[in-house]
Amino acid sequence: MKNYTLALMAFICFAFAKAQVTTTPSTPTQTDQVILTFDATGTALENETGTLYAYTGVTINGQRWQNIIVPTFNDNNGAPQFTYSGTGDIYTLDLGTSINQFYSVAPGDVVSEISLVVRNAAATAQTSPDIYLNVFPPGLNTSITFPQDGAVFNLNQTITITGDSSQNATLDLSVNSTSIATTTASTISNPFTFSASGSYDITITASSGTDSSSDTVSVFVPGTTQNLTRPAGLKNGVNENADGSVTFLLAAPLKDDVILLGSFSNWNLDTTYQMNKDGDYFWVTIPATAFTANTAFMYQYLVDFDIKIADPYSQLILDPGSDQFIVAGNYPNLPAYPTNHTTGDITLYTYQKTPYNWNVTNFSKPDKKNLVIYELLVRDFSEQDSYQQVIDRIDYLETLGINAIELMPINEFEGADSWGYNPKFHGALDKTYGTTDKFKELVDLCHSKGIAIIIDVVYNHAFSQSPLCQMWWDDANFRPAVNNPYMNPTARHDFNVGYDMNHESTFTRDYVKQTLQFLIDEYKIDGFRFDLSKGFTQNNTLGNVGAWNAYDQSRVDILNDYRNTIWNANGNDVYMILEHLADNSEETALANAGFMLWGKMTDQYNQNSMGYGSNADISGSYFGSRNFNDQHLVAYAESHDEQRLMYKNLQFGNNANSSHDVRTLPIALERQEAIAAMLYSIPGPKMLWQFGELGYEQDIDLNGRTGRKPIPWTLGYDTDANRMALYNVTATMINFKTLYPDTFNSVNNDLDVSGVVKRINLNGTQFDAVVVANFGITAQNVNPNFSQTGTWYDYFSNNTAVNITNTTAMINLQPGEYKLFTTQLLQDPLSNEDSFLSQDLIRLYPNPAASTFKLSQEAQLVQVYNTSGQLTTTFKGAGNIYNVSDLKQGIYFIKITTADQTQVEKLIKM
Repeated sequence: MKNYTLALMAFICFAFAKAQVTTTPSTPTQTDQVILTFDATGTALENETGTLYAYTGVTINGQRWQNIIVPTFNDNNGAPQFTYSGTGDIYTLDLGTSINQFYSVAPGDVVSEISLVVRNAAATAQTSPDIYLNVFPPGLNTSITFPQDGAVFNLNQTITITGDSSQNATLDLSVNSTSIATTTASTISNPFTFSASGSYDITITASSGTDSSSDTVSVFVPGTTQNLTRPAGLKNGVNENADGSVTFLLAAPLKDDVILLGSFSNWNLDTTYQMNKDGDYFWVTIPATAFTANTAFMYQYLVDFDIKIADPYSQLILDPGSDQFIVAGNYPNLPAYPTNHTTGDITLYTYQKTPYNWNVTNFSKPDKKNLVIYELLVRDFSEQDSYQQVIDRIDYLETLGINAIELMPINEFEGADSWGYNPKFHGALDKTYGTTDKFKELVDLCHSKGIAIIIDVVYNHAFSQSPLCQMWWDDANFRPAVNNPYMNPTARHDFNVGYDMNHESTFTRDYVKQTLQFLIDEYKIDGFRFDLSKGFTQNNTLGNVGAWNAYDQSRVDILNDYRNTIWNANGNDVYMILEHLADNSEETALANAGFMLWGKMTDQYNQNSMGYGSNADISGSYFGSRNFNDQHLVAYAESHDEQRLMYKNLQFGNNANSSHDVRTLPIALERQEAIAAMLYSIPGPKMLWQFGELGYEQDIDLNGRTGRKPIPWTLGYDTDANRMALYNVTATMINFKTLYPDTFNSVNNDLDVSGVVKRINLNGTQFDAVVVANFGITAQNVNPNFSQTGTWYDYFSNNTAVNITNTTAMINLQPGEYKLFTTQLLQDPLSNEDSFLSQDLIRLYPNPAASTFKLSQEAQLVQVYNTSGQLTTTFKGAGNIYNVSDLKQGIYFIKITTADQTQVEKLIKM
């Protein structure tokens, strides 16, 4: 129906009972005058005291939600208003002279349904799922007016079945093909007693001359739920058994009855699928004959014959509200949602699925202390919101030198356009970015290039569409009920979003552990970044953030339980990274237990990049400054949660020196080079937020904080020499860090990084390094404190050899200038040549390039080869600008011939 945004979904609350809407007449045509009657009892609008509004349209020529009266979903201005009847929770809406007139239906268009959502004046509560009311063709029509399709009744209960026709006719009521009443009229009714459990088909048939019409509804009378011990060894969700049968297991404390329904039962309620009860769990085994190998089936649980949910442990779901917004081609051959059979999210599961053929089966994870993590949001890294485009740009990331990618949440979230921190299924992949096999292809490719995959997991909370919320829901207060075994009715801390999870509950812990293990087993995930891990506590600190930050032993115990479970099953090389940002005593305890901790240093690095002296100390980027035993601090200058350094450079940078105005783009970018030189020289794991390597400067609040941001290639970043220079410096420093950990991760170091002028001394067994930078806006002197006299190489000055006779002789640095000195001559890690950087070498830039590249001097012949060695393009004659826009994305080798030399360079085509 609607592509909800995170901001909207954070406030909309859903009712999970069926909304009762009837029409007068009961068999309306599109030319009839129609009145809708809405009974709010049991919905999110029960006892609502204000005006109710309709978000409404019609199904025209088979297309739902056409001719919407007010197209903006949460805008009640001009939306149709219901009239309160004065009795109970009954409201009416008059559609005027006809459906055609009310919805501005064009002549010749055929209307088959009225589409409806009812909401309150503030648009904070609404009916769910969407309501669809039949609109009939002209002529003789009939309708069962009571009971509703899908209704559930008790054994031996007596009801009065009623039906209408659009004109006087011979009417017949039948139950399971046996007639129970006949009359000639426009209405018919008759009492009926359900004497046995099972399904009942109730049919009305009308005959008038040569015309006839019928309508059928199905209702259900459940049997008695059996108390039986479940088979040993079951996990929550789907269990494929050795004999081909499938056992379904659902944890549902405080519930009395659960029935399974799905494609294998044609979505009908059937006593065959009533689940057995074993304490807090419900289970049922379905024989193999119900399934087909390597074929998907769909299912839901109907809990207490009132709440319909997908499996909380779903591996994949169909979402009727959001799937339509998946970018075309991202998820080919997605099974069709069973419209008219059920409503809400449904679980999609492939029985006896052919395993993915992994190319890399023995991936060795990079050392924790030497990780350089690239934080990536698939939506904003790719024009098509796809894993495929991440795959297409993997060479860009490989050249950058990173050895881990941290994907922002890819679990099933509400809507189809999100940062992903509004989860509803923690173990299911959201289909927005591509198929599960496409994601495996991405993981496999990264592993082949030595890159680990870490995913951001969100276990602090769930949103209202989660079955963990829906099964135990407080309609009156629009929040989880007080007896919810997974969720807290109210959050225990001030920074919560969505609904707060109770991690002291064994049900929650089982849920977290099983879904984490599934992600490892199914997708070969190498580690996890736990969002808002400081919220994993039942210690209520609402209104007191300081108390929330303080040491919390129960929180430490909970996190250690998760760590122990994962490491005991998989080994302690699985990365367990916490976004904790708590008191250092607690972070130290967790780091010393093996966790890695996010080390937010944004303010400090930004003060340096902007050219201000206060708060310029970046020593907090080093694990030793926090008293950690090991290099478990993942320090970063930017993450998705903070404003971009470049944005603040350009908006607020120090402009007191007109010849070094930080608010100008080239100077701001040069200062980011100095930031990279410092950040990646401080020993320990580091993180880079996507496009920081290009000096990305878009405002975090552009299109809303979590809204889409433009992609650099569409902004021409790849043709900007200054931005590509920053990319090259960043890539150089990252590559040095990962290639030479003995030096660049050395704990034998000396960090003098508190002032505007900074120095890092790194002493390795193979070679020593000194990094210096001036973050002032005027020239400054720095004492390099060289570890020895003799020859050092000034890397960023063409690897110029420098004879050091005085190890403490001052070096003058211009504003924003940085230097890297090493005792060993280092090869350019971005070059394909065996020779080192020299004045005679031809430079190719920008690299990567989207449309054109340039050479630092004219060439007589330029030949472009693909990775298979095939010549794809030839440029003849003198020149230094070359158009490669027709090349596919990938890696190419550029053979450059001048009058004096021949040289080969690698080009990444974006």
